Amino acid sequence: MATNPANTPNPANTPNVPDTQSPQSTPSTPLYRRLARRLQERIDAGAYPAGARLPSEPELSAEFGVNRLTVRQAVAELERAAVVEIRRGVGTFVRPPAVRVSIAVDPRSQRFDLGSVHAALPEAGGEARGEGRRGDGPGDGEFVVAAPPVTGSAEDAEAARQLGRAPQELSRVDSVIRLGGRARAASSYWVPFGPLPAELVRPGRPGNLVLDLARTAGVELEYDWRAFGAVGADLADAELLGVPPGTALLVREGVSCTPDGTPALYVRRRIDGSSARFVLHFRER
Repeated sequence: MATNPANTPNPANTPNVPDTQSPQSTPSTPLYRRLARRLQERIDAGAYPAGARLPSEPELSAEFGVNRLTVRQAVAELERAAVVEIRRGVGTFVRPPAVRVSIAVDPRSQRFDLGSVHAALPEAGGEARGEGRRGDGPGDGEFVVAAPPVTGSAEDAEAARQLGRAPQELSRVDSVIRLGGRARAASSYWVPFGPLPAELVRPGRPGNLVLDLARTAGVELEYDWRAFGAVGADLADAELLGVPPGTALLVREGVSCTPDGTPALYVRRRIDGSSARFVLHFRER
């Protein structure tokens, strides 16, 4: 196999990690970060395709003429960027590109709150354009996780404020939305009534919680407002969504009301930001 200077050991044992063309690269850029970018370039170029195992620490150390600590720091940098996956005792592997889920929000037509499965995730199709969408495969949909008691937490207090009720008047239920074989979003709902039926909040129960809660209350729900933001995944959401703590999550929260304007549901949905985006449509489709 032919070799090139970038792929041959450095016999002089001097760093062989050239600066990349990235505008972020400067002479003061730490060596481990320059090495991480060099490895990123190889991944982007297909030298290490998705699923491939990176060379070992000793191999990279010898190739680039750096110590193993520098290699370890560079690989850790790539892991934080979700480029590679470190499997302890096995090796470091290139992650596949994230499947992006386009979450369509039409501000003119979405008056009625039809719930997570129908409105928050779009219909099937679009993967070829790099915009993965909700399918109807096995295991896809919304599933109850728990019905925790409403206490004095900051989230419970915010729900009470938005619904104009005391915390003890509220009931809460948490769910996860699964798409393409993995968890994509975690949702928490608060409603000003209860107790909720045991079957409705049974862990693992599939359904559409917005519609189910509306039926339980005997009301029709309409959007009042929705807001969008971002947070880092806390320990609970990280475990639920299968992402590292601190992963960027998109947040969609808001209030739904009855037709007379009475607040009847507060929702806070956290979505894996590496695989989703919101799309606002301002023309008829």
